[in-house]
Amino acid sequence: MARVLLLNGSPHAHGCTAAALAEMIRVFRDEGVETELVQIGHRAVRGCIACGRCGELGQCVFDDEVNRIAPLFAQADGLVVGSPVYYGSPNGTVLSFLDRLFYSTGRIDKHMKVGAAVVSCRRGGNTASFDVLNKYFTISGMPVASSTYWNQIHGFTEEDARKDLEGLQTMRNLARNMAYMIRALAESKEKYGNPPVERGAFTSFPDGL
Repeated sequence: MARVLLLNGSPHAHGCTAAALAEMIRVFRDEGVETELVQIGHRAVRGCIACGRCGELGQCVFDDEVNRIAPLFAQADGLVVGSPVYYGSPNGTVLSFLDRLFYSTGRIDKHMKVGAAVVSCRRGGNTASFDVLNKYFTISGMPVASSTYWNQIHGFTEEDARKDLEGLQTMRNLARNMAYMIRALAESKEKYGNPPVERGAFTSFPDGL
């Protein structure tokens, strides 16, 4: 069975972001996709310190939620990252978490896992936050799922978000598209194999000094 990991980057377990993810989960279940929702927005997650130890240890040197969730990420066929908008950007906890999760899991094959970003906001900053989250997928060879509008929901409270009928519709279409992509990619992998990945070049423009 296909499996999707959903991360709620809001500190509120029952806020606007949760409403958006819950709408997706209902569709995933109808589509026969197994889901696991993890609340990370209320955790104390420090940022990456670029120590490089994860290359030696196979996990982040800071043994916290990042290392706990990494195996779930490895087992998942798709990843949904939900975040509220803070000052025109995703929640700082989400960014610290994703920096460390993606960098410390070099041994996890992310290629062709399907990624989707979901953002919630009262009014603005949504597309800027959406853009930031999508970059984690596109640097990792993860196809990005889209919907019938940008993957966002509006509201100040969960009740507000429930009134955003177009936002909820966007979440349902996103989940259907994501489920379809996961199935299609699994079938293609079985038939053709995944496309090869080149890793040899690493351009850093050294100045020789």
